Amino acid sequence: MIADDHTIVRQGMKKLLETYPELQIVGESQDGEETVEIAVQLLPDLIIMDISMPGLNGLEATREIKKRLPEIKILILTMHAEKEYIFKILQSGASGYLLKGSPIEELVSAIHAVDRGESYLSPAVSKSIIEDYVGGGVRRPVTTRSQPLTTREREVLQLIAEGYTSKRIATRLSLSAKTIETHRSHIMQKLNIHNAAGLIRYAIQKGWVEGPHAQER
Repeated sequence: MIADDHTIVRQGMKKLLETYPELQIVGESQDGEETVEIAVQLLPDLIIMDISMPGLNGLEATREIKKRLPEIKILILTMHAEKEYIFKILQSGASGYLLKGSPIEELVSAIHAVDRGESYLSPAVSKSIIEDYVGGGVRRPVTTRSQPLTTREREVLQLIAEGYTSKRIATRLSLSAKTIETHRSHIMQKLNIHNAAGLIRYAIQKGWVEGPHAQER
């Protein structure tokens, strides 16, 4: 389901996504309240959600939908890259955050990742979060009952925190995407961390990422 208050954006996104046979667009909405109502009626697997919508904004709509229907996954697609939006959205229950300037291929990759139960952040968003933590913005301690990670799991976690997608991690490490997904699942279970922001914070506190001067991925 696509939620965006700009008709041209919705129609253009729908046309592009319909070229992928595994994806089916079951509904559209143009404001937050309508998004909640249609989600309750249609029960989509995933909602592509804009933030800036009239009535309930995307953040409020996300919270309401996750409260009523926690099984529905939500991927935020927005032009806003400010840290205040990133943290609020991740706290609202959304599974992913992607900028509207991203290519359609990245949107499809994000859809698949979120559908598999992963958290997805575009590289630009991951870098912004890293800069905020390392730069002294938000440094909340990670308190987890964790088990030791293997060398490979630590390597995968570092690449996740640096903004690599599962597909690119697989290519870099000469492994299959399915193997990377298995590693990601084991990492989350061992660390008792179940969102991307938490994994990034953990990797920063362990000193496993390069910080604000990391290369653009």
